[in-house]
Amino acid sequence: MLFPITTVQADDRTWDSCHSKTSLYQLTSNISLRRITEGGYNLIDVPCCCSQRWILAYTSFVGFFFVYSLRVNISVAIVCMVKTPNITTTDTFDNSSSSICTGTASTRQVFNEHAEFDWNKEVTSSILASFFYGYIITQIPGGWLSDRFGGRYVFGIAMAISSISTLLIPVCARNSVVSVYVLRVILGLATGVAFPCVQSMWGRWAPPLERSKLISVSFLGTMFGNVATFGSSGYLCEYGFDNGWGSIFYITGGLTAIWVVIWFVVVRDTPSEHPWISEVERDYINNAIEYDTSKRTAKVPWLEMAKSPALLACTTAHICNNWTNYTLLTSLPAFLKAVHKFNIKSNGLLSALPYICQAVSGFSSGQIADILRSKGVLSTTATRRLLQIIAFSGSGIFLVATGFTSCEHRTLAIAFLSLAVMINGFCRAGYVVNHVDFGPKYAGVLYGITNTFATIPGMLAPIVAGQLTPNDTQEEWRNIFYVCAAFNVLGILVYGCFSRGEIQEWAKDDEEIVIEKQTDKTETKL
Repeated sequence: MLFPITTVQADDRTWDSCHSKTSLYQLTSNISLRRITEGGYNLIDVPCCCSQRWILAYTSFVGFFFVYSLRVNISVAIVCMVKTPNITTTDTFDNSSSSICTGTASTRQVFNEHAEFDWNKEVTSSILASFFYGYIITQIPGGWLSDRFGGRYVFGIAMAISSISTLLIPVCARNSVVSVYVLRVILGLATGVAFPCVQSMWGRWAPPLERSKLISVSFLGTMFGNVATFGSSGYLCEYGFDNGWGSIFYITGGLTAIWVVIWFVVVRDTPSEHPWISEVERDYINNAIEYDTSKRTAKVPWLEMAKSPALLACTTAHICNNWTNYTLLTSLPAFLKAVHKFNIKSNGLLSALPYICQAVSGFSSGQIADILRSKGVLSTTATRRLLQIIAFSGSGIFLVATGFTSCEHRTLAIAFLSLAVMINGFCRAGYVVNHVDFGPKYAGVLYGITNTFATIPGMLAPIVAGQLTPNDTQEEWRNIFYVCAAFNVLGILVYGCFSRGEIQEWAKDDEEIVIEKQTDKTETKL
């Protein structure tokens, strides 16, 4: 969208020589705006780290921390909820198989005294998968509601429901396994709106050359949620209240309820609606974004979206990436326990370690992407493709390598898993932020579409893992990692060929823009 060479008057400030909204942002990409005075130029610093757009990033970070805490808490809790066969100290184990640790049963620490349920492998796999039956339903509706009405209320109410559902799990589990299924489905329905809501909000809050940083910081909460939940759940299983495992659900659910209150207090849907934003920051954001963020429309170009190569690329990358993610999120504790014989306490901490590594790469990738783009080293398209290909190739290679590490070399297995998950973190500056690049006005709907399809791996991956590992041997788990690597190869091919980093025609405003000239105070229509 082009503007004539003119002077744009906004309150008592005047911005000069702006050919387009993009060029205006480029002029101010050093986080300062120029104000013209009679004596020349004065610089007005736009708030950065303590600005309202960064406060939104921090609050979203904590929100996604709890989204993933509520999602994965049962992955560790179920290990100490379910009874396993008792192991006597007189039995020894044959070390002829690489999937069996050297030593006697007495050297294998098994903390099972808090287990209450006789659920078999099929039941536990179904419980882990039930979350996604609800999660897949609300992706597109959540994105549409956020784009149409704003993500603040949609996300906040959804997290309140998630908190209540989690708090009820210990009581309901002791009465009926069916009630656990129901609560996990409700949790999936509620948290399914999370990513589309926040993507929709960033479509209205994130200046183009800050998108990678802001969005990657927001979504870093998912990794820290994994780290904290995996890391603490093993200890809570053994030392927590309500027989250990119950405390996991009470703590994560209760803290989420506190966050909901904070969310409603500090967050607004757009810069123009925020009561505490500075005038400079508000104008900086509104003039940088490629469309009029103050206007919302219920009309969505569904057909144009469906035909868009950019959406096809993001959908494929999302599906392929999530197959690996959901396999590890739901099955990593079971893998460490079954193949490498880690006890419950160390299991939780070791399950968290790969996500600590991913947090580092996820944050770094956002910084790298915006530096490459702002300095003109790579285009947005090339930047997104490069970082996503690194994510796919690195994670695939190290996951396959993990499958060949025996129990005697389980430290190496942890190292390979950590590298796989860490390198996968580069996707935070790849397909994850790409929706806001090519369709910021419809970012909520776009992410809802891709995440709907990408939820299918969440429904299938735990079941496939259960079916492929009936005996929990190393060879069986190796096949699971082969499947993950195959999805990564598919993602490289499709995303590398069809992704786009520039705003698409169907995502642009086609309305008239009114500019008030300073010279004659008359309105000029374009």
